[in-house]
Amino acid sequence: MTHSFFFLGIPGGWEWIVIILVVVLLFGGRKIPELMKGLGQGMKEFRKARNEEPTKDDIDEKK
Repeated sequence: MTHSFFFLGIPGGWEWIVIILVVVLLFGGRKIPELMKGLGQGMKEFRKARNEEPTKDDIDEKK
């Protein structure tokens, strides 16, 4: 049974542990909350922009 990186699919239990360990080692424990806060703000802004309907002024500005 051969495993390829591209065919693994969703990570299981051990894979998540390894991913979390690598993230902690790379960024350190103090930076992780800051990274998650930035990620959350980015997702919030993306949802807000996606849900906003363009106004006539926005459409005219693009022309």
